[in-house]
Amino acid sequence: MIIGLTGKNAAGKGEVAGFLQDKGFYVYSLSDVLREELKTRGEEPTRENLVRIGRELRGENGDGYLAERVLARTQPDKNYVVDSFRHPAEIAVFRRDPRYRLLLIEANPKIRFERIRQRGREADPATLNEFLQLEEKEHASAAVGGQQLHLSAGQADATVQNDSSLEELKTSVLGIVSRWAHQLSRPGWDEYFMGIAKVASLRSNCVKRKVAAVIVKDKRVISTGYNGTPRGTTNCFEGGCPRCNSLADSGARLDECLCSHAEENAITQAAYHGVRVKRATLYTTFAPCLMCTKMIINAGIEEVIYNLEYPLNDVSFQLLEQAKVSVRQYRVE
Repeated sequence: MIIGLTGKNAAGKGEVAGFLQDKGFYVYSLSDVLREELKTRGEEPTRENLVRIGRELRGENGDGYLAERVLARTQPDKNYVVDSFRHPAEIAVFRRDPRYRLLLIEANPKIRFERIRQRGREADPATLNEFLQLEEKEHASAAVGGQQLHLSAGQADATVQNDSSLEELKTSVLGIVSRWAHQLSRPGWDEYFMGIAKVASLRSNCVKRKVAAVIVKDKRVISTGYNGTPRGTTNCFEGGCPRCNSLADSGARLDECLCSHAEENAITQAAYHGVRVKRATLYTTFAPCLMCTKMIINAGIEEVIYNLEYPLNDVSFQLLEQAKVSVRQYRVE
């Protein structure tokens, strides 16, 4: 999950972030980007400087700039809590990720002001009236790059009122997060195995095109292969295949190519290790060529699922159909 936090000053966002960190969440703040920028300029991370530099960066790079920077640091296998959403454009950036939910933390202004007073920082407002005036100025700014916290709050997926004890706050947050966790989805089998194939393609040593294939049986990967020069020979990207290194036109001089194809390697790797592929399914990032098609048929593979079309597929598809091998496309980016 990625849980975003929004709310006014001293509402309790830091307490929520710390609580979720104890539960295994990685903590980021959009303000981290501001602090990093101030550090490079040799300036102190005061509240005034953070607001000023935030307005400057949003004005120069767009209102979603801070969110873009932080979202790029997240990974799909971890849970995150991200503090300091202060503009609808920042929320829009994170909404691109289906794991994202926005939590609004609210508290009575008098309680929040008392928390500010207990903090005892010299630059903090001295009276409740000053506190409220400063908030209104910061949170509803019409200036380019200014904060729009009042609009951000309206986009929250849930709200927690933090006017009482810390334990009550934690209980409320835990209930909401648990409910969101039950709404999460995971990849289907096609997405899962095609994703594995796409990662395997990064091992390809071919300079022309990176392709990989994964052979699956009973929902278990039994063999993988990627294109490149044969075992024990010079890698393609090190000059091992003259045809690829001369950047030959697509479909031309194929008889000169020294690289083995991904499907070919997946099948031969299975044979090399004594793994049976009969009645298996083959996932490949490109539809198979004619040579690989013949190997697929003779190996007894029953289904081929491909991501992208290969330029010379018509004969391959006709032959697979004749051999009663199921073929379908599953497209991923």
